[in-house]
Amino acid sequence: MRIEWKKAPVGRRGFLKGATALGAAAMLPMGYAGRAMAQADGVLRVRNYGDLSTMDPAHSVGVVDETIHAAVYNKLIQYTPGSEWGWKLDAAAMIEQADPTHIKFALRDDIGFTNGHGAMTAEDVKFSFERIIADATESPNKPDMGPLSHVEVTGEREGTIVLNDPFAPLWTIALPYITGNIVSKAATEAAGGRIGVDPVAESGPYLRTSWAAKEKTVLTRNPDWKGEAPAWDTIEILPIDDESTAEIAFDSGEIDLTRVSLGSVERYRAGVPNGGTLVENPSLFYVWLGMNLDHPKLQNQKLRQAIQHAIDVPSILQAAYFGAVEPSTGIIAPGLAGNRPESLVPPAADFAKAAELLAESGETNVTLNLDVLNKNEFTTAAQVIQATLASIGITVEINLLESGAFWSSGENEDLQLVLNRFSMAPDPSYATAWFITEQAGIWNWERFSNEEFDKIHAMASQETDLEVRGEMYRRAQDLMEESGAYRFITHEATPVVHSARITPGLRPDGLMLLRDFGKA
Repeated sequence: MRIEWKKAPVGRRGFLKGATALGAAAMLPMGYAGRAMAQADGVLRVRNYGDLSTMDPAHSVGVVDETIHAAVYNKLIQYTPGSEWGWKLDAAAMIEQADPTHIKFALRDDIGFTNGHGAMTAEDVKFSFERIIADATESPNKPDMGPLSHVEVTGEREGTIVLNDPFAPLWTIALPYITGNIVSKAATEAAGGRIGVDPVAESGPYLRTSWAAKEKTVLTRNPDWKGEAPAWDTIEILPIDDESTAEIAFDSGEIDLTRVSLGSVERYRAGVPNGGTLVENPSLFYVWLGMNLDHPKLQNQKLRQAIQHAIDVPSILQAAYFGAVEPSTGIIAPGLAGNRPESLVPPAADFAKAAELLAESGETNVTLNLDVLNKNEFTTAAQVIQATLASIGITVEINLLESGAFWSSGENEDLQLVLNRFSMAPDPSYATAWFITEQAGIWNWERFSNEEFDKIHAMASQETDLEVRGEMYRRAQDLMEESGAYRFITHEATPVVHSARITPGLRPDGLMLLRDFGKA
């Protein structure tokens, strides 16, 4: 195979701005109160909803870490910013699927690790990927690598990823997300095999120059980066968990970009302070009402179908989400293979049909418990569900639960109705994974068990034809809905505001790709 070494395009997009106000400053992370923050052109300040926990991709707890990792490490491929999911070359000068279980790659010859750890080689790729799946690493991200067997090194900068089985999510999750980050083998081994909160070697366009817990993470340009120069000299990332606080900081000019609450969308639609912009993106979360098929009160399919048709999704979205989100058609979000154009049960309630189904069920004096996480949007949604089911004679008692009790609901055999919300990664397999028979009583709280569904989940991740794969996942969601155990509600949304001086590099779900932030 002839290798042409060339620079992979690193797109430059952009982000935000800052200034100051005493009210906002008082609520910002320690060290920012009282400071004027009008920024020079070279400094970008953004808000993350959580704080950095580790610089080790093998032990990353999710997107809060990955936002930083993706800027200071390289992957073979990276997500592209924009409204559609896609990827671009990063550390790879070439990558191709040779056959369903072999992916050949060749690295660029201009990427090196800091702290004297030399050029990136295929050995580093092998070490990084195989480390994720090694039992000794105990990586919580091991499932992201699916059926990875090993990486065969065929040259200093050439290799082949070898899978035990075909795995379509390799291109949507494994390579462009958390597990795709390539670390230095020499540096990681010298550190004892695990990276802490400080990086041991970096290779990306930015370096993580400092981190103060609960205050900020600072990234600066990597002077040895040979790709297209990043737009910003410095990026400061502030961990602000409360969206209201973040909105005050943004309105005051303290930060350049933040996700905002759904309750604030209407206000920002009317105008963003200082000439900024509101960007509204669908999210990868999915919210639904589930019914425990094993519970004696819910084993009548006609009753479950009556409940489906009596729940008015538009009313829930207006009351709980301020009309800022759209109804969902299933568990797979728009933009992903398998998203259904419409659900089998329309979003609007059909009370006549619901009453008819209830009569056919033969059930009378129905009283059910609805378990809900004690958060405003869920309690409001539960109250709407309670009211609409009452209109056909079903009594609902709302059971508010704190986080610990709610997320143990898989073990609750007395669970009846539950209002739930899961997150996922940008591949449909991450939605269906939790509803297979094997997950019953774990994350499959409805105890849904369908042989055809299980087969689809197993086979669809091996299917490389996108159209065929999409049809498989659409069928899987039909099976869920036909069971009567699910009433799909929304995928929520990720509204983001940014200042006028930047152009944001965002994933289709509104999450940040810092290396793609540019200047307006």
